[in-house]
Amino acid sequence: MQEFNEAVFKTKVDNIFVKLFTAIMKGNLTEVDHFISDEVYNKYNNYIKDLDSKNQRQMYDELNVKDTIILNREIKEKEIVNVLIISRYMDYIIDKDTGELITGDDTRRIEKEYHLTFTKKLDAKETSIVKKCPTCGNSISVNNSGVCDYCHTIYNQEDYDYVLENIS
Repeated sequence: MQEFNEAVFKTKVDNIFVKLFTAIMKGNLTEVDHFISDEVYNKYNNYIKDLDSKNQRQMYDELNVKDTIILNREIKEKEIVNVLIISRYMDYIIDKDTGELITGDDTRRIEKEYHLTFTKKLDAKETSIVKKCPTCGNSISVNNSGVCDYCHTIYNQEDYDYVLENIS
């Protein structure tokens, strides 16, 4: 098992959090589905579908992470890391056609706390900074879709790194 680097882990957590909320705003989880569990994917995909049925879009303007705190880390059948994120953003919903404000406040930022749980397989494969496709060896950008541009193999993040299992 690779040595735990707190600074690298926190950066990863912040990145996944911002990417998830950005994907929700875009109404498409494709760019983050390889970072999140099926449960998290279904939760937010259903939320997006609900908004779409009302012709609405969730907005998180000026989103940033104020602080990331590792609450605990334990090794069981998987490595489990519980994190508290304190974030700031403007939280509102708009009409997709007109851009009119439906609910929320688009004039001031609010601060919210989220509890996140990340897991990593104990037998996760070692990777370098440059991720390689497990099928063809081509460099792959895990920050995008997690799909190899060359052979279209899906890079299964769960086999290599942390995956967001829960967010509340």
